[in-house]
Amino acid sequence: MGRVYNFSAGPAVLPEVVLKEAQEEMFDYRGTGMSVMEMSHRSSAFQQIIDEAEADLRDLMNIPDNYKVLFLQGGASLHFASIPMNLMKNGVADYIITGQWAKKAYEEAKKYGKVNAIASSADETFTYIPDCSDLPISEDADYVYICQNNTIYGTVYHELPNTKGKVLVADVSSCFLSEPIDVEKYGVIWGGVQKNIGPAGVQIVIIREDLLREDLPEFVPTMMNFKVQADKGSLYNTPPCYGIYICGKVFKWIKNMGGLEAMKAHNEKKAAILYDFLDQSKLFKGTVRKEDRSLMNVPFVTGDKDLDAKFVAEAKAAGFENLKGHRTVGGMRASIYNAMPIEGVEKLVEFMKKFEEENM
Repeated sequence: MGRVYNFSAGPAVLPEVVLKEAQEEMFDYRGTGMSVMEMSHRSSAFQQIIDEAEADLRDLMNIPDNYKVLFLQGGASLHFASIPMNLMKNGVADYIITGQWAKKAYEEAKKYGKVNAIASSADETFTYIPDCSDLPISEDADYVYICQNNTIYGTVYHELPNTKGKVLVADVSSCFLSEPIDVEKYGVIWGGVQKNIGPAGVQIVIIREDLLREDLPEFVPTMMNFKVQADKGSLYNTPPCYGIYICGKVFKWIKNMGGLEAMKAHNEKKAAILYDFLDQSKLFKGTVRKEDRSLMNVPFVTGDKDLDAKFVAEAKAAGFENLKGHRTVGGMRASIYNAMPIEGVEKLVEFMKKFEEENM
């Protein structure tokens, strides 16, 4: 069987050129006589891999010198805890709840301080982004937290919240490197890489240096101390070496594609094909308020559970994988991350048109 069109929300599709390069280097990485999987993280060969990955990421995102880049482990869910552990000085934080991951981060942070939900779109099953222009920001808040792109619900912040001078922290797991962002508007940008950048197991944390602290509470595990990790160049312990190596290849692929401006244009073109069809379809409809639609995750429904299930089954048989929606939304979801080729979306829409004709 050949390659399928993989619409998984994560772990997700990777660029074929990256997979082929990794395949070629699997047995013998650049004359070292071993795979990157077998290589000491203290070796000069691996040091070069991680240094180059960081340099390329800094270049792609125009990361200023006063921000540190960390390659960490633990899954994004671990950092729902490490964010409050590292950033809570006053023990207060404000969270905007736009989906399941923001809600989980909020619940986790409550273990470490006073946490306020200052806005939410739970009232309409997270199908929109609340107005964040004039929020009741707490005077003593250490930071304001958002999940920038909501993987499950298919919404994204097209405008960042007005944090009234407070530090903005953003989980960008599912929109990482999909378009340019102004790093200086954030104190911390972080996310898991398994949606847009690499295999599961790596988290990237981009943090402004003044937020790294010597005076963390005693209970904070050393592994979760961002300053320790920054001081050791992400090599405090054995990092997820192979995952970082693949991320580095993806950074180079994005650079070869023309950088983040080109990636944004590519993603907008792709998303438009699907959204334009959904907007005129008589059978399928998108679930998100138009002005808040994500370029990465597109949930849609027929309005009939049995028909949804039939669509998912027939799509799978036709080579379109992982289109079943998240259980909290139902229906379908197409995740169309950077590495999803335009023809994948075109072919999906062709299939949807055919399905519509046969089932109306």
